[in-house]
Amino acid sequence: MKTRNHAFDLLCGLCILRMILLHVMGMCGYRGEFWFTKVMAWSFFFMSFFFFKAGYFNKGVSTPTWTYLKDRVKRLLVPYAAWGIIGNIVFFGFLLMFPDNFQRYYKILRWSHLWEDSHVWGNPPLWFLFSFFMSYVLVHFLNKVKYLRWVAVAFPFVSYYLWTQHNPLWMSLDNLFAGVFFFYLGRGWRWLQSRVPRGWLIILSLLLIAEFVVGNRMWHGEYDMSLNKFVQNPWGAGINTLCALVGISGLLLALPLKRTPFVGFIGEHSMVFFVAHYPLLFLYAFTHIAFHHSVANHWEDVILMMLFVLVSCAWLTPYVEKVPWLSGRWKKKN
Repeated sequence: MKTRNHAFDLLCGLCILRMILLHVMGMCGYRGEFWFTKVMAWSFFFMSFFFFKAGYFNKGVSTPTWTYLKDRVKRLLVPYAAWGIIGNIVFFGFLLMFPDNFQRYYKILRWSHLWEDSHVWGNPPLWFLFSFFMSYVLVHFLNKVKYLRWVAVAFPFVSYYLWTQHNPLWMSLDNLFAGVFFFYLGRGWRWLQSRVPRGWLIILSLLLIAEFVVGNRMWHGEYDMSLNKFVQNPWGAGINTLCALVGISGLLLALPLKRTPFVGFIGEHSMVFFVAHYPLLFLYAFTHIAFHHSVANHWEDVILMMLFVLVSCAWLTPYVEKVPWLSGRWKKKN
């Protein structure tokens, strides 16, 4: 059996916990809290980490195109569609059963959502799976031509340009170019690790982390990958993200890191927590609304929602992972 990479499991687990907390705080109306904005300002790079991780571990982008695409469709687009349907069932189920209680949701429904956004009303985080799939596709075709992958160095500037043009691409694909850049960044870091002594990698990682700490204070900028949005200093967003991804992962990879209880479990099974947490949030919040109770401005609901989602996802994990079209875990053919 392959040895688990506890460093990446830890980072994945932290990313998922951050994401769930972000969505819980937003649903309860506390997203603007001062302490919470500070936490987000120092952890904004976590969503980009999944693309970085994909590049770090990926070895099979040069397989025959048809075989490659079928594999990516099964592992990403099939769960994308399945959890989109589940999200819609939860969301529109409540709207249809309790129309008087959900009038404000009816007002925001629009047909353009079908082609403008790469997610559904009941499960907004699904944008990630579609962008992830398209990133794999673009990487595959870039690798078909020798040296063409080097154009990815310019992709952050393409993402920034698209943001200045109000993100015109359909299906939220304006973040595609940043995703591919982070993918190749992960591959480049893996290549460097195989050629540089461990001691030098630790020094380099510490220097990059120090630059991130200083840079995030002096020229703070954030990149919101879900919206392809640059906040405050665009140069700071790009440089600080790069330094944080490479520095933190490099340091953790160089250390003899052991499995982190529960956070490591979330990292190992991040797909389940990712795709299932938002329908569970809607289930919790909409059940309250159906009985004329709101979760807005209730701190007790923040705590209860976090517990409900984490416990439910942990309980669902073994069941979901047994179903390939929900988990994307298809058995490889010999």
